[in-house]
Amino acid sequence: MRRSVAKTVIPIEVREAFKRAVDLILPFKCPVCGGVADIKDRFESYDDLYISIYGTKPELHICGKCLSMLNISDEDRRWFLCLSNPVENDPCPGLALYMPFPYKGIAERAIPAIKFGKNKELARLFGTVLGSSLAREGIRADLVVPIPLSEERLAERGFNQAYEIAYPVAKINSIPVAENCLVRTRDTGRQSDINDINKRAGNVRGAFEVSTNWDVTGLRVVVVDDVATTGATLHEAAKVLYKAGAAKVLCVAFAGNRNVKNAEPF
Repeated sequence: MRRSVAKTVIPIEVREAFKRAVDLILPFKCPVCGGVADIKDRFESYDDLYISIYGTKPELHICGKCLSMLNISDEDRRWFLCLSNPVENDPCPGLALYMPFPYKGIAERAIPAIKFGKNKELARLFGTVLGSSLAREGIRADLVVPIPLSEERLAERGFNQAYEIAYPVAKINSIPVAENCLVRTRDTGRQSDINDINKRAGNVRGAFEVSTNWDVTGLRVVVVDDVATTGATLHEAAKVLYKAGAAKVLCVAFAGNRNVKNAEPF
């Protein structure tokens, strides 16, 4: 005859106390540098903003040293021409790129942690910072559109980092976000694996189209990606949005490597 074993129910107060004790013994690791994530008690303003956007507390654990490296570029180093090397007969000449952070320090280490370490919370932090920066610039638009991933890359990664950055940008600036406005027509190779500027442009040429579910005629659209280097990906997205009837397109990236500046606003 099989004997029944009574299950022990541990009170929630005991479980919480145990969790706090474990956290003291085994503190959270910073996903950027691997050090002890000590920022929790000094990051309440982000918690409040995150709750207003997502309705729940963040699960981000990051160290103060890495957070202190999140320094926005000087005002005259945030606006650029989208293409690092402008081309003749460009269908959208003078396309502007807003990129407030250089791709170094925390950005250089955190972006790979987002993409390949699948750290969605870091992407949301960057999106919140980017959205707040755009709000201070006084940007006005009708739609926020993230650069889409291919189905293969989305399945591999589990989320689209551009969307995770674009969502708080949209919420902070009270602009609707259109996750599926742009569609990938084909899977492309990783831009980061291609050094040649012309090959980068060719890699994404014809890679996007505007979904038939969206009408962007006459709209001011903000296109968002995580990183811009040559600007080819954002430029290709802007090109199809203009072709679909958008009145104005602003390209936005959290970070990138660019020296030549363009101070013209959106």
